[in-house]
This record gives sequence, structure tokens and C-alpha cells, in this order.
Amino acid sequence: MQRTLVVKTTAGADDPERCAQAFTVAATAVASGVPVSLWLTGEASWLAVPGRAEAFELAGSAPLDTLLAGILAGGQVTVCTQCAARRGISQEQLLPGLRIAGAATFVAEITAEAAQAIVY
Repeated sequence: MQRTLVVKTTAGADDPERCAQAFTVAATAVASGVPVSLWLTGEASWLAVPGRAEAFELAGSAPLDTLLAGILAGGQVTVCTQCAARRGISQEQLLPGLRIAGAATFVAEITAEAAQAIVY
């Protein structure tokens, strides 16, 4: 059984380098055939809304919307329930293929026997 890589980022446009690192690692893992679950929390939650990833810029980084599309092609992207609620983001406002889920789902993913987690 192949391990799932669970990546969590709390950073969005407020800390673009840390945010891009999380997306790059997740997209690279998917491209390598590794199952991936990317969690968007804190300010990263905004990147689940149409237009936000396209507007993200960081010199020397692949475009975030391209990385996100790659992650969605072979992985799961989740927005934290509380983070979405604090920002007034609903499931209907998310990009297609993304979901909102809470801490219990995150804990279940990172404690699964075939999981490895990293946090940015």
C-alpha cells in the first residue's frame, strides 16, 4: 500500500513563499504518483475561491493555479471548516473538486497507517 502525503498550509498571500512551497511539494508528489491530500487553512483558505490562485504571484515559482490544477488531477484538496466559516466561505463558493472538512477528518487522514504529514 502506498502512503498518502498529507500537506497542510496555513499561509496564503500573507506568506507567499511558504504557501508556494506547500503547493509545489503537493503537486510534485501527485506528478510522481503519490496519493496527496492538501489542506488549506488560515489565509490559505482564500486560494480555494475562484480567481485567488490565479492572482497569486511569487517570483521563481510555478503559477499557483497550475499547481492547484495538478494537485486536483490526482489528489484531494480540503479547506478547513472553521477557517472557511471565519472567512464567510461556503462550499458553493469553492472551486470545483474542493471540499470543506473539519479537524476530525484531518486527524483521520494523518493518523491513517499509510499516511505521512507535513505542515507549512
